[in-house]
Amino acid sequence: MSALYDCADAQQRDAGLVAAVTAVQGGNLVVLPTDTMYGVGADAFTPAAVEALRAAKGHGRNIPPTVLVGSVRAAAALTESLGPYGQDLIDEFWPGPLTLVFRSSPTLMWDLGDTMGTVGIRMPLHPVALDLLRRTGPMAVSSANLHGAAAATTADEVQSQLGDAIAVYLDGGPCADSVPSTILDLTGTVPRLLRAGTISVDALRKVVPVIDLPDPTTPPEEELSQADRRVQELIAKKSEPVKAAEPHPLAGDDDSAVADPVADPAADPAAKPGPGN
Repeated sequence: MSALYDCADAQQRDAGLVAAVTAVQGGNLVVLPTDTMYGVGADAFTPAAVEALRAAKGHGRNIPPTVLVGSVRAAAALTESLGPYGQDLIDEFWPGPLTLVFRSSPTLMWDLGDTMGTVGIRMPLHPVALDLLRRTGPMAVSSANLHGAAAATTADEVQSQLGDAIAVYLDGGPCADSVPSTILDLTGTVPRLLRAGTISVDALRKVVPVIDLPDPTTPPEEELSQADRRVQELIAKKSEPVKAAEPHPLAGDDDSAVADPVADPAADPAAKPGPGN
């Protein structure tokens, strides 16, 4: 039986965070609010929990989840290197709706799916999510809805879709929007846009002048999710249109991520200890 906690109430928030940490450490799934949409998450270092996340979402191994972190130090511990642009992008856009794809550290003992040795990492901008992440360590997180269904922007919407597959629901109130994070691939010589999202290409170019834009081929309208259609509508209104990216394992996930506008990065704990971490 799942439990829902109203994080607008201080006592319920505290109790919910404790319950969520216990659930994650026990290999169970939790739902958390983020700065884009609600996410469903699991311990990134527990393969059975990540598999349960895929099953709840209706995803295959070809759609790996994003890894959410509560600190930059935790993110760096998961990567082979931040590369020449990673730190500058982190300094400018984290916490916030930017997912960065890095080469994952070869020492990590985890199984996120068919990642081709890469990992998409984000530090979201939501106090509840960051508080949870700083207690649990890195979490594998995907948008809290069934595959192909509309993105959920309230805890009630999530509960109607995922039900008792989730151990703990943290209700942070309605999300401001359902536009997903922007995904930028830093594994090559030139940063490559994998998915357009909340952060525009113009904003990214103020930090990284040269960005490889995706192939202009766009999937038919009926193959796009509601979130992707919303992104394309927003892009169409801008001076520089950017269309859907070529297929990539980390671009396929209907992402969710979180970040804390008030948290002190200096107080962030280290990345969660675990096999090879």
